[in-house]
Amino acid sequence: MNVFVVIVSYKVTDLTIDCLRSLAPEIGSVPDMRVAVVENGTDPDGVEADRLRKAVTDNHWGDWCEVHAIHPNLGFTGGNNAVIEPAMRSDDPPRYVLLLNSDTVVRPGAIKALYDFLEAHPKIGIAGSRLENPDGSGRQSLFRFYSAISEFCEVTHFSVVNRLLSRWRIPVPIPDKPAPVDWLAGASMLIRREVLDAIGALDAGYYTYFDDIDYCLNAARAGWPTWYIPDSRVIHLAGQSTGVTDAAQRAKRRPTYWFEARRRFWLKNHGKLGAALADAGLILGLATKKLALFVTRKPDHAPEKMLTDAIRHSVFRTGFAMRDVRNPARND
Repeated sequence: MNVFVVIVSYKVTDLTIDCLRSLAPEIGSVPDMRVAVVENGTDPDGVEADRLRKAVTDNHWGDWCEVHAIHPNLGFTGGNNAVIEPAMRSDDPPRYVLLLNSDTVVRPGAIKALYDFLEAHPKIGIAGSRLENPDGSGRQSLFRFYSAISEFCEVTHFSVVNRLLSRWRIPVPIPDKPAPVDWLAGASMLIRREVLDAIGALDAGYYTYFDDIDYCLNAARAGWPTWYIPDSRVIHLAGQSTGVTDAAQRAKRRPTYWFEARRRFWLKNHGKLGAALADAGLILGLATKKLALFVTRKPDHAPEKMLTDAIRHSVFRTGFAMRDVRNPARND
């Protein structure tokens, strides 16, 4: 197999079908490309998986697409790994794996642009698409690696702080040409097989969130950089499965698994001291912002109870043992 596209679907069957519909004209653009859809435990009776299989049959996509159903929901990481790991162990492992969100629509030539770039640059391990809103405007999808300072400045949102600490801010300007980047949002990310051989599949201990930065960071540490490819354009309707978005629902309270995934990232990649400094930076930043907003009597647009939750889930309260994120779909 040449390119293995993996789409994990959870409570977004209609969007997943739209994604497949946008992929259909692209299948012949890259040799030997196949697609696997993982119905990630939306319902125990498999109704949504049957809907997906029917769409594949009715639209004659069966030559290049297959549907897998798992239960319970294993999150973004476990859902992807459910098909990536068997494919990598097969007699014909893919040369490339494309992680593609179910809430995306692929623009013409998007997959080929990523593929051609990695084919022409064998020392680059990961290539990511330009993520767009439906109107064609760019979404923020490329970032610097986190630091304790960035944890502080990203939540204060004061212009003077942003100017003074601009070199530590996580988002970076969206370039018009291919460019190296620390990490990319994993909504459309093509990974070379050698990267998977070197660092494995996604860390299933994250469940959902922080898996993309973790993967790019560990790929970089193994000598495989990540690049942003603006000619690969993909519409991304963010947050459709989880309900946690970066714009429309900023006031919604962050789920426990978001904080647990963040904690796992810091302990795994930066150790106890790094995790403590990161938590201190986040808590100090949130407290500083809350005090300033109280003095100026301006509304707080941060997620509900963000400061309280940041303290409650910090290593100062939970300890320094690294644990898997608890799967909210399991009761055990």
